[in-house]
Amino acid sequence: MKNLHPSIEPAVSTIQGPAAPGPSPRAALAAMQPYLPGRSIADIRAEYGLERVVKLASNENPLGPSPLALQAVRDMLPDMHRYPDDRAALLRSKLAAKLSLDAARFIVANGADELITLICEAYLEPGDRIATYSPTFSEYAFGGRLMNAETIAVPLSASFALRAEDLLAAVDARTKLVFVCSPNNPTGTYMPRTELSYLLSRLPEGCLLVLDAAYSHFADAQDYADGFELLREGARLVVLQTFSKAFGLAGMRAGFAAGPADVIAHMLAVKEPFNVNALAQAAAAAALDDEAHLEATLRTNAAGRIRLREGLERIGVRSVPSQSNFVLADFGARAAYVCSELLKRGVIVRSGAGWGLPDWLRISVGTAEEIDLLLACLSDVLRTDK
Repeated sequence: MKNLHPSIEPAVSTIQGPAAPGPSPRAALAAMQPYLPGRSIADIRAEYGLERVVKLASNENPLGPSPLALQAVRDMLPDMHRYPDDRAALLRSKLAAKLSLDAARFIVANGADELITLICEAYLEPGDRIATYSPTFSEYAFGGRLMNAETIAVPLSASFALRAEDLLAAVDARTKLVFVCSPNNPTGTYMPRTELSYLLSRLPEGCLLVLDAAYSHFADAQDYADGFELLREGARLVVLQTFSKAFGLAGMRAGFAAGPADVIAHMLAVKEPFNVNALAQAAAAAALDDEAHLEATLRTNAAGRIRLREGLERIGVRSVPSQSNFVLADFGARAAYVCSELLKRGVIVRSGAGWGLPDWLRISVGTAEEIDLLLACLSDVLRTDK
């Protein structure tokens, strides 16, 4: 199976030397790789002595957080001596009203990462299987390994299309969970509504579909489905979303899942108490009310995605049509060199090597100014590499 972990380099254990006395760690740890995030702005500034660094590696919102969210955080600060609401009642009630689902069908967590772990903890036994695509978000396989379950990774086609039949071929009697990231990270491709409905209709009764819709706000294809309509119609699936992307709250770590009430109850049974801090809850609830900020974010991304893809095409770099806030671009054998040279010029992008895509770079959609700077740096790098 391919390594699904989206780190720039394979993770290396920090445990060295002879084993200390005490209990042995779980055998599962030998197969686990800690998540390695992309390079930070501060890191690149210090290494290269740069004043300006543009980060286009982590799919963050270039407009920043909602002003309403910032004010909500300021208003909450005097109460930091109080524990947060364990069930995030205010945020769940707002989500229920916005999405026309009962509040009992929501769980709030410390980002989508924790939601994935909770689902795995609630449902997986040793020897169970999860099925997903490859390349995709690494945390699905991480959650499976954590519970001693096996991950069956279905390779995407050359066009990176998410086809239901391909995934169904990997589902068997041992498969408990099926993870679909749509739009998919790192490809930006998506599963059309008809494919999603077909997948749901063909999954066996003992298998649960988890639709990771973290990037759903950016999708504007007519046949895209974020899963909430299917939930309202009674379908049994879990939909994951985050406040890190479109809402600009990546530093706060808040996300939510919506699904059948019994599934949510099982996830709550394994949830840590007070898992979402009070500031994150307040910021997320306020961000839901800030429609102007969300609309500005989506306009910026839609225009920037076109600007980025057209600019890449002008300099001879092909990219995958994306429904997300990033673009996967093919640089061939020069990809690692280009990534390194961009860092020296103060532009951070994400290598595809950790997804088994060494010839590709994933580039987040920034502001028009950031995209133009990236394209200028790319032109310079590619010209000097000839």
